[in-house]
Amino acid sequence: MEERLQKFMARCGVASRRKCEDIITAGRVKVNDLEVTELGHKIDPEEDVVQVDNKIINIEENKVYIALNKPEGIVSTVKDEKDRKTILDLVKVKERIYPIGRLDYDTCGLIILTNDGDIYNRVIHPRQAINKVYIAILEGCPNQEEIDKFCNGIDIDGYTTAKANFEMTKRVGFNCRATITIHEGKNRQIRKMCDAIDHPVIALKRISVGDIKLGDMEKGSWRNLTEDEIDYLKNL
Repeated sequence: MEERLQKFMARCGVASRRKCEDIITAGRVKVNDLEVTELGHKIDPEEDVVQVDNKIINIEENKVYIALNKPEGIVSTVKDEKDRKTILDLVKVKERIYPIGRLDYDTCGLIILTNDGDIYNRVIHPRQAINKVYIAILEGCPNQEEIDKFCNGIDIDGYTTAKANFEMTKRVGFNCRATITIHEGKNRQIRKMCDAIDHPVIALKRISVGDIKLGDMEKGSWRNLTEDEIDYLKNL
């Protein structure tokens, strides 16, 4: 049965389907030794030979789903142009995996990695609105007006954020600890939202993505997702 080239590539674990489209249009893909740059191109996985950067790709039968506690100072990409340490320096598996979403360089906590393109697309798609929960240490302690501003949508870089949840849980000297819940994933979003209410982030940790919890994993450690967690992702 024929399928779109980018879908096949994602199933092979090359990258997310969206990223695979970029790889195709960049002229990096061949089908039966002929370069293909059209996104509508279909292949027969049983008959056609697909190459990415002149390497033949095949369906990865062994799907892996991993939870990592990313430390600060690690880049949550598979490659870094500045040669900084990446999450793949921490997670050593034979499968070609990639992260679902990102955490910025200075943020620690839960990040999910997989070679399952379909799962990636389910989790990353905006319509899912999956809650992501963070623990933040902030400079100072916001008042109720500032908290309401944070929760009801705030302008960052010309973009108004969706409704969020902010619960101040503890005072830490002149500062505070808060539990923050958002379902978006803009670059450095929580840090920018906290800057906007004049309470910059001192430290930030993600503790859950939907029903997937960080738990008591040590920084830099990782585990395979449980069957229940995988079923949860597949049924989003």
